[in-house]
Amino acid sequence: MAMSRVSRGGALKPATDRAAAGRLLRATAGAFVSALAILITMVLPAEYGLDPTGVGARIGLLRPAAARSPAVQGIPLPTGSKDPVTRDPAPFRTDELTLTLAFGEGAEIKASMRAGQRFLFTWTAEGGPVDVDMHGEPFNAAPNVFTSYWKAEDQTSGHGSFEAPFDGKHGWYWEHVNSAPVTIKVKVSGYYDAIARQ
Repeated sequence: MAMSRVSRGGALKPATDRAAAGRLLRATAGAFVSALAILITMVLPAEYGLDPTGVGARIGLLRPAAARSPAVQGIPLPTGSKDPVTRDPAPFRTDELTLTLAFGEGAEIKASMRAGQRFLFTWTAEGGPVDVDMHGEPFNAAPNVFTSYWKAEDQTSGHGSFEAPFDGKHGWYWEHVNSAPVTIKVKVSGYYDAIARQ
């Protein structure tokens, strides 16, 4: 090993500089090899389920396939299926409305919706059955221009989901056909701009 001497200015002589550079190079190479070994034996098995050396499985770092998320496994959607996620710029909302009908009276509750917006609904008729027509019409439609989705007689409740097929007002018309007053209670939750009695 070469001896180093300190000059009057405090700097090491060239032989010492070469020895220090060699030690630094060996330390850097050792750190690189250690990092590579940790990557192959620990990180790949624990994070990605890859175990090229088998060490990850022996020390318990290999994640079992059941612990991985379905997205990682890449399960495809069935052919021709609709996108399972529906996003809407409007916030999710819930509204509850009540109306009372006298004998022979009819009334509507409708939601203003854009095509593709959806809601869940439930309604009940307390006091007797009613005739119902769930329907919609485009905004600014001529009188008596509408599309019926579900018509039924003598109903005391209705539950389901609805997706607007076009921009417009969509909802229910109930008609009371018995002698005692009937109270309709409606609960709607989902994506729509407004809902009100018409």
